[in-house]
Amino acid sequence: MKIRRLLVLLLLLPLLISCSVNPVTGKKELMLISEQQELAVGRKNYGPYRQAQGGDYVADPALTAYVQRVGQRLAAVSDRKLPYEFRVVNDSTPNAWALPGGKIAVNRGLLEKLDNEAELAAVLGHEIVHAAARHTAQSMQRGIFLQGALLATGVALGDSRYRQLGMLGTQIGAQLVQSHYGRDAEREADAYGMRYMARAGYDPAAAVELQELFLKLFKDKEPGWLGGLFASHPPSAERVRNNRRVLAELGNPGGELGRARYQRAIAHLKKVQPAYEAYAQARKAMRDKDWRRARGLLDRAIRIEPKEALFWLARGELDEQQGRSRRAGRDFDRAVALNPDYFMPLLKRGLWYREQGRLDAARRDLAASVDKLPTVEGTYGLGLVAQAQGQQEQAIHYFQLAARAQGPVAKVAATRLARLDMPQHPGRYLLAQLLLDPQGRLLLRLSNRSALPVSGLRVVIGRRVGAVFQEGTRLRVSGVLGAGETRTLATGLGPLDAARARGLAAEVVSARPAGVAM
Repeated sequence: MKIRRLLVLLLLLPLLISCSVNPVTGKKELMLISEQQELAVGRKNYGPYRQAQGGDYVADPALTAYVQRVGQRLAAVSDRKLPYEFRVVNDSTPNAWALPGGKIAVNRGLLEKLDNEAELAAVLGHEIVHAAARHTAQSMQRGIFLQGALLATGVALGDSRYRQLGMLGTQIGAQLVQSHYGRDAEREADAYGMRYMARAGYDPAAAVELQELFLKLFKDKEPGWLGGLFASHPPSAERVRNNRRVLAELGNPGGELGRARYQRAIAHLKKVQPAYEAYAQARKAMRDKDWRRARGLLDRAIRIEPKEALFWLARGELDEQQGRSRRAGRDFDRAVALNPDYFMPLLKRGLWYREQGRLDAARRDLAASVDKLPTVEGTYGLGLVAQAQGQQEQAIHYFQLAARAQGPVAKVAATRLARLDMPQHPGRYLLAQLLLDPQGRLLLRLSNRSALPVSGLRVVIGRRVGAVFQEGTRLRVSGVLGAGETRTLATGLGPLDAARARGLAAEVVSARPAGVAM
């Protein structure tokens, strides 16, 4: 069968493969992914990926508008016209990334480190080339060869405070922005990014100086950089030499640096930088359960930058830890008001509402959170709300979704799902198989695939004719079948020959979690 499938694939391969001209380099390249697919992936994943990285930076809208102006200035001279978008992500990690179709983001933490507009143009021009030259699409293409599907990865969270969150089946290609590009892709992005800078009137020498700085920071193992920009764009001495060569080819044309303009644009960010430092220290204090220190640091962060939702959100979490429920609710309200398009404040407030018994409000917030970024916590919370409101089928649906993920919340969801659903659908959780012993006696093998011990087992042995199951012998299984346990039992039937036994089947018709009355 595998050989036949391979032959079919080889026969169809010439029909599936098309060679296209790279709009940036002019070279012919193998391309399995259409431009429509490329654009669709970018549109679908741009919002959720920004959510998973910390959400958009909204405390200073003028900064995002500035980055967008610089980005569009470069996009206007790109060799490929795409629906380019540029956003600032609210993450302290110095990083920038591009998704297929021209969806580009730069982290707040990188903007803090740059010195002038030409350096920003070097970063954005580099990412524009990754999109224009289809480097991210080529990453997807490698995924097709390796996985047989466009995208099959989950979310890679940018901030450690979110890594405990489980993600559901969103098609976010984390490898598109987290894994290394190939050396050729990086070389092209550097070289053509510098050309775009020159076309747009920026001094491409800034790209050389920036790459020299990156290499120094990389060698010094500067904290933050190794897990950020350097994870997907590792610097090297070769890249510095290549950039110098490109600068010489361009005739070292000079151009704008825009330092004063850039410094004005990031003035507010620099002013409030101590608030983000205090916030990072507060998060560490919360992990260490040093509540007093955490509160002092968060209060300081809020005094410096009262428009940052992250600070109010963290203080709300701290309020909950200390049993200050009403204050937690007020802090969560403030976080949502400051950044209503970010999933995390909605998730936290929705869970808080559920604890307060405000189920309609909880449902509203949790649904909005999951719509922005599907998390196990949000989905499980929706299941709890539905169960509390007597909506059993909806609760089962949400618990099923949450249980498919990984992590502790997924395990809790699987347990709650089994308790709720097993009495109605025992066959979803218990597998019944028939086999013959050497003497031809019929045996029943029961496997408990749930996370709960099970009792009250009843099994029917009969014949399956098409889609119809014709009942025969009924068996009652005494005792408890442990979670994950498999047990083989005598049925009292036989001896049978193999032909007669082949037509028999078994179904579990009754079961319940141990200790639960029927």
